Amino acid sequence: MKYPFEQVETKWQKYWEENKTYKTDLTDLEKSIYCLVMFIYPSGAKLHCGHWYNYGPTDSWARYKKLKGFNVFEPMGYDAFGLPAENYAIKTGIHPYDSTIKNIEDIRTQLKRMGNMYDWDAELMTCDPEYYKWNQWLFLKLYEKGLAYRKNAPVNWCPSCNTVLANEQVLGDGTCERCGTFVEQKNLTQWFFKITEYADELLEGLEKIDWPEKTKLMQKNWIGKSTGAEVEFKLDAHDESFVIFTTRPDTLFGATYMVLSPEHPLVNKITTEGNKEAIKKYQDEVKSKSEIDRTSTAKEKTGVFTGAYAVNPVTDEKIPIWIADYVLMTYGTGAIMAVPGQDERDWEFAEKFDLNIVRTVEPPEDFDGKAYLGDGPAINSDFLNGLNVDDAKKKIIEWLEEKNIGKKTINFRLRDWLISRQRYWGTPIPIIHCEHCGEVPVPEDQLPVELPYDVDFKHDGGSPLAQNASFVNVTCPKCGNKNAKRDVDTMDTFVDSSWYYLRYLNPKFDKVFDSNLANAWTPVDQYVGGAEHAVMHLLYARFFHKFLRDIGLVNSDEPFQKLIHQGTITNQGAKMSKSKNNVVNPDDFIMNYGADVFRLYLMFMGPYELGGDWNDKGIVGTDRFVQRVFTLFKEHENITKGLTIPDTFEIKDLSEEEKSVYRKVNQTVQKVDVEIDNFRFNTAVAQLMELLNELTKNLSKCKKELQAYSLIRFASMIAPLAPHLGEESWIVLGYDKPLFENPVWFEADEKALTVDTVTIAVQVMGKIRAKIDMPFDSSEEEVKEAVYKNENVQKHIDGKNVIKEIYVKNKIYNIVAK
Repeated sequence: MKYPFEQVETKWQKYWEENKTYKTDLTDLEKSIYCLVMFIYPSGAKLHCGHWYNYGPTDSWARYKKLKGFNVFEPMGYDAFGLPAENYAIKTGIHPYDSTIKNIEDIRTQLKRMGNMYDWDAELMTCDPEYYKWNQWLFLKLYEKGLAYRKNAPVNWCPSCNTVLANEQVLGDGTCERCGTFVEQKNLTQWFFKITEYADELLEGLEKIDWPEKTKLMQKNWIGKSTGAEVEFKLDAHDESFVIFTTRPDTLFGATYMVLSPEHPLVNKITTEGNKEAIKKYQDEVKSKSEIDRTSTAKEKTGVFTGAYAVNPVTDEKIPIWIADYVLMTYGTGAIMAVPGQDERDWEFAEKFDLNIVRTVEPPEDFDGKAYLGDGPAINSDFLNGLNVDDAKKKIIEWLEEKNIGKKTINFRLRDWLISRQRYWGTPIPIIHCEHCGEVPVPEDQLPVELPYDVDFKHDGGSPLAQNASFVNVTCPKCGNKNAKRDVDTMDTFVDSSWYYLRYLNPKFDKVFDSNLANAWTPVDQYVGGAEHAVMHLLYARFFHKFLRDIGLVNSDEPFQKLIHQGTITNQGAKMSKSKNNVVNPDDFIMNYGADVFRLYLMFMGPYELGGDWNDKGIVGTDRFVQRVFTLFKEHENITKGLTIPDTFEIKDLSEEEKSVYRKVNQTVQKVDVEIDNFRFNTAVAQLMELLNELTKNLSKCKKELQAYSLIRFASMIAPLAPHLGEESWIVLGYDKPLFENPVWFEADEKALTVDTVTIAVQVMGKIRAKIDMPFDSSEEEVKEAVYKNENVQKHIDGKNVIKEIYVKNKIYNIVAK
């Protein structure tokens, strides 16, 4: 009988929903697991293969845990704010709210068709005022603590998206991560969250969480902790000084020139008359460059001499002051000392502009390069001479501190999180600007500040909200001034996703979230999503969680205890995209094969963290497997009725065919248990395929009790991977209650995992010449005796001198002969 997937899947989806099979009792904490995927952005493209690959296998892991007796909470929601909906409105005239709600309705239907065990009572969407009200509340709490502030600063501006981007949203080539346009630099007054306040703790916390090492390393590098010293340099012929940060204070004696950021406030003060025109021209050129462009080590070095000099504090020598684009005002102090002898970029700059080079660390005799970056004795460094780098650092810092011209300092690459966006479709910033009172937080009892529906989306880089007078014009809540103005920027949508996992626990709660539930259920036990979020969402959520802990709302340090990244599904070796005409539409395959077959095929394609290459023909094989499974169960319909099925069998009482089945079933139970637990779905499916072959071959030769024993275990193992098929198979066997309402997972019989005999391959000069069956764990002497009795082995060693024999227990006997 052909498996009626459409009928079966519709039946079970209806049953699960009507009976709230997946409603989680959040008060039951005995064996609780919080399993979460990164929630979906509800675009018009709906669910694609990437979503399926993220959500389907993760749901299989959650289902497996449920069958093992865990109380699993698996919610789903919608990351509903964002630029695409607004751009769509500009293009089509359809309001972002209307298109987003329609997309959510369509995606919800698709998600339910997938058959995942989401607790739909926990569903949320971030564009709901009842959600973003709490974004605004959290903003106010950060503001109260001095962690939300506004300042004028150079920012990344995307001229295509007409909005500011955080540093994390600019790709390595200097383009916008959304649209690929080259990012420009602008000076704007913007809102920031002071994530740098938590820099040290964000680094230390990485040691306490089970995340991919590559992701942790990316965060470490992004935070970029550097230990060094701040050193004061006096200006020659000016009654002023400036401070630099260096990780190599031991090289001070080799500082032969200084470089300031073109934006440094001292530049225009100290530039001599003859150099002003060149300096101004260079400053203008730099304005259009992104930080990525400016700091690239591959680009040609450029710079302009100011005509001014600084005084090296350890040599008292005058050294020239230059400006160059690779020095940033946003990192350190916006000024560096240049030591070409010990820094490659400084060496290249010095060579190009014919500046003095002094080595301060003696390179090895065989060193034939330019700048030497390694350890060695200090040279040309007066009282540091002879000391290695670490000792020289300590001594020079002591000297600087004694002279009161420097101190030991820790610096970070991490910048504060820029959250202002000049767009409509996001959370309004809850601040009122009053000419008398300045910045005035919106009172909590006036939250949420709701987005007005009527706005003009065709704008020129300013916020669309600025054109809505009824939104902008407001009375100051502090002094009653009727000419106050609302802040017209909206928040970065990464704010929405920085705490959503806490709101899921009670999305209708009358406070930001239920702290009692948050303390019981977080950190999230298993989080699954794309590696592309390593230094954005995953860093921001960690910052938010630590802040929420500090204001007493959670009792843990981290939001996500364990993290897994899914791989990428390609088509014909290329990433799927509309332009390449290689996008696989899941709906087409679900219509023809069903959700379970589609899920199984995705899991079978390759290791989960690597992904795999889509092949239309490959899914046919997976469908054939499902058809064979269903046929096998239908052939044994109601087999459990009135039958007593033992928990184990005595192997000695079984026939050879029964032994083979019994061993294979238990070996599969053990392997599938381990493989699903470790997200190795492809090998779990492969194990079940092997078991199906064994059952097809020998199950009919087994006693009825062993048939039932084998099939109930097969149903339990297939259920997390193909949930509709698993439920149907369980009922076909004669059970009244569905498997996921009465969860069952079986343990392997340890006695069945040992084998009576093993097949040992015999190699002569690297080629297999025989295979012999021996009792398990036979000694080398016993195996050798059997090997030398084998006629084919004798034939290949006859007349030769045996030089060496190697026995790998229970596997290989290798003979080397000449």
